[in-house]
Amino acid sequence: MPAPSDLPTRIAAARRRIEAAAGVVGRHPDEIDLLLAVKTQSVDAVRAAIGAGATLLGHNRAQELVAVEPALADLPHSTHFIGRLQSNKVTKVVPLVTCVQTVDERTTAERLDRVAGTADRVLDVFVQVNTSGESTKSGVRPDYAVELAEIVGAQPHLHLRGFMTIGANHPDTEVVRASYERLALLRDEVLGSGAPGTGDARELSMGMSRDLEIAIAAGATMVRLGTAVFGPRPLVG
Repeated sequence: MPAPSDLPTRIAAARRRIEAAAGVVGRHPDEIDLLLAVKTQSVDAVRAAIGAGATLLGHNRAQELVAVEPALADLPHSTHFIGRLQSNKVTKVVPLVTCVQTVDERTTAERLDRVAGTADRVLDVFVQVNTSGESTKSGVRPDYAVELAEIVGAQPHLHLRGFMTIGANHPDTEVVRASYERLALLRDEVLGSGAPGTGDARELSMGMSRDLEIAIAAGATMVRLGTAVFGPRPLVG
């Protein structure tokens, strides 16, 4: 991975990519948040990234979140959970994050609501949708996404902020683009439904290091970057 001293340069380069991609489609870069995916990164690396101005973090693994997040308590930042969330990890994850982006079934939503309620808080969430149809990806089927959004919106201790997807893993950029455009259409359908608790569901978390330009053109309001900033991850399980 890059030396900590290189992170400001790499984060600045990532922001320039976002700015350029936004400019191509007539969007303002301030409409798009940069989330750093910190999977496998050490506490020192994450602290250096925050010091370089990246204050929105995303964790894929509950065990890494639990190990790293307490060591960041003195630094201003927000943390999202962006990985597959097992039900037995919910009680460990919720106290350490401001948002869970990977709600893809009713039972997860209800479990998060119960834990957030016990903590007397309202938890931000995204509904994760598998817009590519790939069996290797998590997410609710697109034909159930609107119904799940309405279920989430009805939970008293959840705040539905929007939708998340992982783009199609395909060499044809039009296939990738279609997977992102489908999420934007689902978001618009939910907003147009007027269902209780869904009126704030405007955000689209989509786009990673390899395809952020395509995602921004399709309407992304948040891109999740890991390798573009930290370099290739080590080959670990």
